[in-house]
Amino acid sequence: MRTRRRILLSGVSLAAAPVLGAPAADWQTAAPESQGLRAGAVADVLTAGETVPALRALLVARGGVLVGERYYAGATADSLQPINSATKSVCSMLVGLTLRDGRLKSLDDTVAQLLPDAVAQVPESPARSVTLGQILSGRSGLAFDPMRFGQLVASQPFVRGALSGPFVPAQPPGWSYNDALVALIAPILARAQGADLAVLAARQLFEPLGIERFEWRRDRDGNPLAPAGLALRTRDLLKLAALMLEGGRWQGTPVLPESWVTQSLKPQGPATWRAGPVADVGYGQLWFTGQLHGKRVAWAWGYGGQFALLAPELRLAVATAATSPHPSGLRAQTDAVMALVARLIETAV
Repeated sequence: MRTRRRILLSGVSLAAAPVLGAPAADWQTAAPESQGLRAGAVADVLTAGETVPALRALLVARGGVLVGERYYAGATADSLQPINSATKSVCSMLVGLTLRDGRLKSLDDTVAQLLPDAVAQVPESPARSVTLGQILSGRSGLAFDPMRFGQLVASQPFVRGALSGPFVPAQPPGWSYNDALVALIAPILARAQGADLAVLAARQLFEPLGIERFEWRRDRDGNPLAPAGLALRTRDLLKLAALMLEGGRWQGTPVLPESWVTQSLKPQGPATWRAGPVADVGYGQLWFTGQLHGKRVAWAWGYGGQFALLAPELRLAVATAATSPHPSGLRAQTDAVMALVARLIETAV
């Protein structure tokens, strides 16, 4: 049977492309012990979430089955929660799909090649020679103050603001977090695909995952933001981790190229940021990597502790939602949320 589904896109109903078969189902649920987890330990961690005031959701799945789920401070399973910079990992997925479709040629293409008209307006921009691959891996050699993100969003035209920076040499050399460069992914994909990020995500990624509702913050030019701005149900954020965990498949159906998943989760080198008990923190392609309890993990990371984390050896996925803190409380809140994630990993070790 051929069906048509509709996706709520920032309050507007977007008719999705026809798909074969029934719509993708939401999560199958089961008790933790059915998937080899210690039920009492999982329950203890979910209860401990009440001690983190900013936490809004904590979910865990194993083997494609949702085995633990708790919401806090009035949040529910239907609440759309901002995922902040975890939006970047979604953009990485969309880059992989655009390469698969042949609408991008190579990660070695530079910003000047990918956005020639925009770069012509800012010809001295240091970003012009940065490659798409360097943007994804955070290894452009350029740094951008993350506290200037609000100014970046307010700039108009937005692409010119992103190209203008201001950029400084990364110190120390190596990995650097750069919202301005990541912001260029939005116009790069729009130029390649002829549609904005929200439309691309709805049609190419969210549709096969059964994600029917989301919101995406836009810049002053009306375009969805790539560095941050997406809001999802936490159940749907968990699907993104599960998708990567299963090599790009959701409920057995291919969604992302497996080669892109492997490439995205392969650390390109160390990252300087730290999150709670995670060791050996690295960075792939807009995905963080590391070790928890001696097991390899990778995760999308949003400001304040929005995580979509996968532990491949354990077949485990965890998702969290949390409110955005004042910068003075950022480290403590992030560490507290990641500590809960680490405890859930421990229930499977």
